[in-house]
Amino acid sequence: MKEKLFLLVGLFAFLTGCTLIPKYEKPEAPVPPSWPSGPAYKNTQPAPGEPFAADLKWVQFFTDERLQNIIETALNNNRDLRLASLNVERARALYRIQRAELLPTVNAVGSGVQERVPADLSITGSSYTAEQYSASLAVFSWEIDFFGRIRSLEKRALEEFLATEEARRSVQILLVSEAAIAFLTLAADREALQLSQSTLETQQAAYALIRRRYEKGIANAVDLRQAQTQVDGARVDIARYTQRVAQDENALNLLVGLPVSSDLLPESLSNVTPPKEIAPGTSSEVLLLRPDILSAENLLKAANANIGAARAAFFPRISLTTAIGTASDELSGLFKGGSSTWNFSGQFIWPIFDARIWSALKVTKVDKEIALAQYEKAIQAAFREVADALAVEGTVEDQVAAQQSLVNAVAETYRLSNLRYLKGVDSYLGVLDAQRSLRFAEQVLIAFRLARIANQVRLYAVLGGGAQ
Repeated sequence: MKEKLFLLVGLFAFLTGCTLIPKYEKPEAPVPPSWPSGPAYKNTQPAPGEPFAADLKWVQFFTDERLQNIIETALNNNRDLRLASLNVERARALYRIQRAELLPTVNAVGSGVQERVPADLSITGSSYTAEQYSASLAVFSWEIDFFGRIRSLEKRALEEFLATEEARRSVQILLVSEAAIAFLTLAADREALQLSQSTLETQQAAYALIRRRYEKGIANAVDLRQAQTQVDGARVDIARYTQRVAQDENALNLLVGLPVSSDLLPESLSNVTPPKEIAPGTSSEVLLLRPDILSAENLLKAANANIGAARAAFFPRISLTTAIGTASDELSGLFKGGSSTWNFSGQFIWPIFDARIWSALKVTKVDKEIALAQYEKAIQAAFREVADALAVEGTVEDQVAAQQSLVNAVAETYRLSNLRYLKGVDSYLGVLDAQRSLRFAEQVLIAFRLARIANQVRLYAVLGGGAQ
């Protein structure tokens, strides 16, 4: 009965043990409560029926079926996401190890000893051989967590595990957005390649016309050579965009984790179904739900819990060792009546002088301040990312519209310049200048259209969308 009573007392102390973890208070976000306003920003309120980013799953946000297929394949095959998932499994196992420290470790122990005792050491004055056999269940040095040292370490391990899980969700958000942007970039470069091929055909036709005029003495050699420069410029563009398309495909294959089927690749930016329109809402508090910020907060909580473990080091540590079993001087007598045996022992350690524990406590407090600074920095960086995306969103439509108007004007200028040249009114220099301006303006228009769609993806990601 004594051993049972002793175990019950220890179990009660274990279950009711306190901790010395400081009370955690959520820090205030070091950013304005609302998004920036001004000429570069438009209204952040959602239109009727328009969802917030955090409420929208990626499969609902990306409406292009080919892109949905690519993202799903990437989520299943990307090595970065796989590593992040394995890190979560590792952190979960480490947490379980730390949590198991609260429970006693029970071992089955068996031993057998044979010893010859010489005559001069024998009580009887004659030498003899002593034998002893035992079998028992034993608990070696089980610490009773009176002051919460082990509970504090368990809390730290739990928060570190949760931080790893949030880090995995951050990797998923990044993967979803990067796969989408790689898809869109490939579409834009393929469209630019098609434009360059069309431009080359046009320039070759113009060069053939001027060559005939030159052979008939209507055009001079300067006009012929200037026309040749346009053909060569278009050929350079084709080579450059052919290279970029190949590199875009390589980048997409790396993100997906395997070669993407050709029927899933976009032909041009024009035939890509754009994602849904979203709004960030009026409050910047939505940032606190971003996985990277939640991860930083979990690490802050872990640092706070570690202070509790450092504080507990100043107080006594009590550990118990116990064993219950059977013993006999003959192996065959181990399980006979009257061979039972048990033992209990306790150990009490109270550090009287150990200069290290003061420094250890200081380290944990500084670690908490570091974690707090990193948490606040994560919020500020997230606010800046959203504000930048909102600034692009508020101005990119005007840029696309202005660039489209510029393309139309330059195209008309080119048509009129070519007409005036053929009628002998102007030199070919005006045609050359208009051709160059048109080719550049069309390339910039494609870049602006890509920036508009890519910014929708970026805004969705920086608002925490895509983690589901």
